[in-house]
Amino acid sequence: MAVPAPPPNPSDTEIGAAQSAQDAAAAEVGRIAALVAAAQVELERVTVQAEAASAAYLAAEEALQQAQATAEQTAAQLQAASDAIDAAVARLGTFARDSYMNGSTLTTTAALLDSAGPGELIQRAALLDYVGDTQVDVLDQLEIARVQQANADSAARAARDAMAAAAAEAEAAKAASDAQVAAQQAAYTQVTAEKAGYEQQLQAAQIRLLELQGERDAYQQWQQQKAAEEAAAAAEAARAAQEAAAAAAAARAAAAGTGSSGSDGTSRDGGVATGSSNYVKPTSGRVSSCFGPRWGTMTYGLDIAAPIGTPIYAATSGVVKRAGTATGFGLAVYILGDDGAVTVYGHINRYFVNAGERVVAGQQIAEVGNRGQSTGPHLHFEVHPNGAMYSGAVDPVPWLRARGVSISGC
Repeated sequence: MAVPAPPPNPSDTEIGAAQSAQDAAAAEVGRIAALVAAAQVELERVTVQAEAASAAYLAAEEALQQAQATAEQTAAQLQAASDAIDAAVARLGTFARDSYMNGSTLTTTAALLDSAGPGELIQRAALLDYVGDTQVDVLDQLEIARVQQANADSAARAARDAMAAAAAEAEAAKAASDAQVAAQQAAYTQVTAEKAGYEQQLQAAQIRLLELQGERDAYQQWQQQKAAEEAAAAAEAARAAQEAAAAAAAARAAAAGTGSSGSDGTSRDGGVATGSSNYVKPTSGRVSSCFGPRWGTMTYGLDIAAPIGTPIYAATSGVVKRAGTATGFGLAVYILGDDGAVTVYGHINRYFVNAGERVVAGQQIAEVGNRGQSTGPHLHFEVHPNGAMYSGAVDPVPWLRARGVSISGC
């Protein structure tokens, strides 16, 4: 399985900056939380004071109303006493004038008979009776009563004025307390809003730090996965290389039984090597592309991905027809097998054979490379059964399978 692309790996500087931002935001949240608590306590204090000022104002208003009522009552009583004295004095004045004008012989009966009508008769009778019973003492008592009432009226008015001043002071205290409550409420609202803003900053900083830490963790996991997969791939490649090497050695040994050839194409016993019926896998690795259409283009061979330098073996015994540069492949080797099929080995890094040289199945002829039009180290392997070097390609997998070589992945 291919290792996925690496996730972003935030630097230690980025993570440190995010941690510092979170710490700074947390400190601001703590600081503003203390201010909010203090503002709340102060708001509660001034609210209690405002409630007390409101109660005092209501009590002062009530006392002022009572004092006003008392002052009005004493004023009415004073007015009534004054009216009574003025009426008595007026009647006494009338009586005295009449007595003076009529002489001292005016009797009570004459005074009554001299009345102009029933109303005056009643008034004169009352006056004569009043004067006769109480005379001047009554006027003195009335005057005393008026003085006392005037004193009471003055005291009531003074009490009313004092209550009015107290009520004004209470109203001013209430207004000041209300203003203080309003100001403290505004301060509390402001610090509460600031606290909400800092809490949002803290949350954003925490999220950012978690994101960076998550990315770092994901990158470390990716590294571990990559290392594990690379180790597994390396182990698998080593195993496959050992198997391929063993198969190549066996093929070479089998060919040696019929007379192995040297680098000049002659057998070691002086004759021409007759070849071998053995076939081997051309290299070890993972099949990365199969024969057939791919992305709208026909692929005429089999791609086997392997590290650069991995040995490439001759799939069958035969004669090298071409070795060197090749269009598209960079470097390639073409071998005409003893069975008449041409096998092609492309994108190689280096080759160890030359044209005209005879090779045996399992002999190393090159190593895997990444030359030419290639997106990664691999061997491009083709089979042309009709003996043509550049046409007539068939799927190498069933062709090799029919000859005892199994390749999985296609």
